[in-house]
Amino acid sequence: MAEPFAKGQKGSSAMPHKRNPIGCEQITGLARLVRTNALAALENVALWHERDISHSSVERVIVPDSFCALDHMVRRFTRIVRGLVVYPERMRDNLDRSRGVVFSGTVLLALASRGVSREDAYLLVQRNAMRSHDEGLEFKALLLADPEVTAVLGRSEIERAFDLDVQLRHVDAIMDRALAAEAVEVS
Repeated sequence: MAEPFAKGQKGSSAMPHKRNPIGCEQITGLARLVRTNALAALENVALWHERDISHSSVERVIVPDSFCALDHMVRRFTRIVRGLVVYPERMRDNLDRSRGVVFSGTVLLALASRGVSREDAYLLVQRNAMRSHDEGLEFKALLLADPEVTAVLGRSEIERAFDLDVQLRHVDAIMDRALAAEAVEVS
């Protein structure tokens, strides 16, 4: 994914090919400022019972500044998300580059759900994942060739652990719920 990049916009001053995410960089920088203001507010707690001027002098600065910064951050991030550029092919390439190791947690849970202790399941999965990494082999093929794994999980169960449709089965419901909540907040 990438934040929107307008025609003629400059990215890096030294590397013209780069599309620096300046909006996200700005939000990240401002988040540091807001967190720092929160620290100043926490330092006021020690003297709450006094309510001397040291509190109000800090609050007069951090409260409006924090709200202004947060308002800008939310508006900026909203524009970024609305214009977000998504590269599904690249996402798939990134998943494929892992040679299936990205599904190791799912395989671990599948083994554990079939009665293998979590520790033993971890060792089985880790052994194959490390071999996949070190030797450049497909993780699923290694699992299918591992007699200790196939003694517990059949081919269909291993295949299911690598099925992106299964992994992403709740995405639409989550997005519907999130967008419905946003619609309520906007109205």
